[in-house]
Amino acid sequence: MKYFSILMLSLSLASGTALAGTSEAGVGGALGGVLGAVVGQQVGGNTGAAIGAGVGGAAGSAVGADRRNRTEAAIGGALGGAGGNVIGRQVGGSTGALIGAALGGGGGGALGNYYGNKSRYDDDRRHYRDDHHHGHRHHRHKRHKHRGWHHGHDHDDD
Repeated sequence: MKYFSILMLSLSLASGTALAGTSEAGVGGALGGVLGAVVGQQVGGNTGAAIGAGVGGAAGSAVGADRRNRTEAAIGGALGGAGGNVIGRQVGGSTGALIGAALGGGGGGALGNYYGNKSRYDDDRRHYRDDHHHGHRHHRHKRHKHRGWHHGHDHDDD
């Protein structure tokens, strides 16, 4: 049974990163979710395990995410870790809770990082479109010759 849980934990770590393709936030969320669940279980039972999985998933995802996407990754890792822990406990007991925390924390962190990148990319494209198509045309100014009363006159007062 011990080897089976280690095998399932390894598979859940790998699948958490494959969900969204951002491996650092996924691995961080998965490891944080599992460690948080283990520590939370020791401190506060099942409720402590769910809270620990959420806090650990958030912390691990934020550490592994891109600098500009840490908030999104932390939210995804927290929700995924806590939810995965609770659902995993109902399905497979304490081992299922750890697997669920790893899957949820990893998947949530990776998805949060991915959607953070995607929304930033969409915002950049929107601003580019707005600047280049809606009244922001760059006109080349005509060069006028200086004409007027001051040209062609002598300013010598004799």
